[in-house]
Amino acid sequence: MMQQKKMNNPENENDDHGEVFLDESDILQEINVDDEDLPDVDDEEGASEAEMADEPDDSMHIFTGHTDELYSVACSPTDALLVATGGGDDKGFLWKIGQGDWAFELQGHKDSVSSLAYSSDGQLLASGSFDGVIQIWDTSTGDLKCVLDGPGDGIEWVRWHPRGHLVLAGSQDSTVWMWNADKGTYLNMFQGHSSTVTCGEFTPDGKTICTGSDDASLIIWNPKTGDNIHAVRGYPYHTEGITSLAISPDSSLALTGSKNGSVHIVNISTGRVVTSLVSHTDSIECLAFAPSSPWAATGSMDKKLIIWDLQHSSPRCTGEHEDGVTCLTWLGETRFIATGCADGKVRIWDCLSGDCVRTFSGHSDVIQGLSISANKDYLVSVSLDGTARVFEIAEYQ
Repeated sequence: MMQQKKMNNPENENDDHGEVFLDESDILQEINVDDEDLPDVDDEEGASEAEMADEPDDSMHIFTGHTDELYSVACSPTDALLVATGGGDDKGFLWKIGQGDWAFELQGHKDSVSSLAYSSDGQLLASGSFDGVIQIWDTSTGDLKCVLDGPGDGIEWVRWHPRGHLVLAGSQDSTVWMWNADKGTYLNMFQGHSSTVTCGEFTPDGKTICTGSDDASLIIWNPKTGDNIHAVRGYPYHTEGITSLAISPDSSLALTGSKNGSVHIVNISTGRVVTSLVSHTDSIECLAFAPSSPWAATGSMDKKLIIWDLQHSSPRCTGEHEDGVTCLTWLGETRFIATGCADGKVRIWDCLSGDCVRTFSGHSDVIQGLSISANKDYLVSVSLDGTARVFEIAEYQ
């Protein structure tokens, strides 16, 4: 509450050395002022910069080689320090945790590097781009091994066969392609979707391929023949585009999420929807089966991480975020899971208690990807702020 000051009266000038005292009877008008209406000392931009300066930076290494937003990250499965990142500057980089002056630039793409994946033996790295091309790199030298093309539009994702040098990629042109990376040769094209193939995986046993599309269908394929084994679409499956896909460790189940928040589990061998996980109210951005327990995790733009008890198809705990959950990864075979959020924070959750046990600050924009180092000591995040940051997570093993 502000009080209007009484003006100096010359008659009072001799009293008390000219000081004017106000009492209740002197109040002419009361004006209620909302704090939000008061002008800030700084302009809004300055204030946000000041707020950012106050935020702690919990990262132990920052990679700043990119000049645009970052979209993808992959840690080597064999070298605990080797990381690959890709972004909107049409570049990928290979760099090492804690070695700020060591980096190989992965040149040659003509559009954003949207996806990165290491072969299971760590020898090769695939980089996929919205230019429709996949490049294969020798991780020991940083040399370009071969260029794989064919798709008529941008690459949405790349995956490796769990035991060999076969590369699988999904495209915005509704096709899926497979190549032999050692020979640089085309092996198969999988046609059956009618829109962007947004996600795809080899089953862990390597015998089957599952792909999800913006056309709301899941297709299960024979990798050798290219045949469509099952096409899962229509009731009781998704009614809007599929955004994310995960395969259970025993290769029996496919978990899918869609734009409208629906989550379904499909039996891969029969093609039947076996259960629906109902709780989210907005787009599913990420999901994963737990490596060693009958749980699954889903993250949504409704600001929730939900850990599901698959034996009862019910939520066992929910992690509330400040903004949409954009990515997640289990911390090995532990009870901990990491989430990346649109608020720029990376959080560690204990899935037994449901508690957030750590919040990592440092990024100033949406987290786009998370990856864990081979020794499980480091968590690497990439953000629209143009940086990759490394956080220490050894205590959660």
